[in-house]
Amino acid sequence: MVDGAAVRVSLVCFSQFYRDPIVQYRLDGKAVDEIYTDLTARRGETGVDLTRAQRLVRNTGVAFMGDTKGGRFDIPGDLARKWLQEPANPNGRPNSDVLKPWMNGMAITRRPADKWIIDFGFSMTKAEAALYESPFQHAQKHVQPVWETQRVDGRRHEWWLHHRPRPNMWSALEGLSRYIATPRVSKHRLFVWFDAQICPDSALIAFARDDDTTFGVLHSRFHEIWSLRMGTWLDKGNDPRYTPTTTFETFPFPDGLSPDILASNFCTNPHAQAIASAARRLVELRDRWLNPPEWVKWIDEPVRGYPRRPVPRDREAEIKLKKKTLTNLYNARPQWLVDAHVQLDNAVAAAYGWPADITDELALQELLTKNLH
Repeated sequence: MVDGAAVRVSLVCFSQFYRDPIVQYRLDGKAVDEIYTDLTARRGETGVDLTRAQRLVRNTGVAFMGDTKGGRFDIPGDLARKWLQEPANPNGRPNSDVLKPWMNGMAITRRPADKWIIDFGFSMTKAEAALYESPFQHAQKHVQPVWETQRVDGRRHEWWLHHRPRPNMWSALEGLSRYIATPRVSKHRLFVWFDAQICPDSALIAFARDDDTTFGVLHSRFHEIWSLRMGTWLDKGNDPRYTPTTTFETFPFPDGLSPDILASNFCTNPHAQAIASAARRLVELRDRWLNPPEWVKWIDEPVRGYPRRPVPRDREAEIKLKKKTLTNLYNARPQWLVDAHVQLDNAVAAAYGWPADITDELALQELLTKNLH
């Protein structure tokens, strides 16, 4: 600590020699045989150079960074529900056209904060957006003044649209009733299901898949150890960051279960079925822990088409639920959670043709081999 500031220092030295038997290589003060460009190393027969991994065409078009709103488009749930119950607008359309439940990273790591977002899409003109009277007036008051002071001409002239609304993501999600989401930065690599109506914030990665098998592969320890090596790290808290390109698009799925294959095409595959069953069991147990029916009741929104939301049954339940977060759950790792993940890991290992007790090091080597071939 220097004057109250925590300072991280990284010192990297390079040598003109390569695998010179006379030169002793050291990483973090320890002797190693070879240092890879991601600052991991080989010691004897152990060490996997994942910097050689390549992006896989069969994984493209599935994982996306969420929506970057670029302004105060997010609103409290109570205000959204008020607008949902207003009469149709002058264009004859309801406000539900431009209102979506909104989730960010803390909605996964902590608890959802009942936030919604105003979303006029990708190409709606100002005149078209203005016909949704209440949402437009709110954006006009809270978003437009900020962009009027910016030098980005395009944003000043289209202030009612999100900064990066991710049309490719929404196109990929079209037709799905749900999708998989994970925080970009998180202490634990967590995956959850989101209803397709939910708008994911840029702090999330959205996966355009609705099958339990893909969910299970992503939540296995094999994908987790791959993501820890292939992702990046955020300085604050030194938490791992998940990226669609280097992390997901390089990850080799088990044969016959890759993201370019429709789930309906492998639904009779015994390995896919085992993974899906274990994934469903994990989610069911977690959901029951997060929202005990003794403490929570589920309420429909004022108009149809939106997911139901959990509401505490009383003040006491509301206080207790604040501690029911996925971060707290994975920090504690009760035995039932460990058992559920072991069952899932075993099913995924079998799909790869590996023994259940395969080591992380050997699994990474096998995954790299699959990636390169």
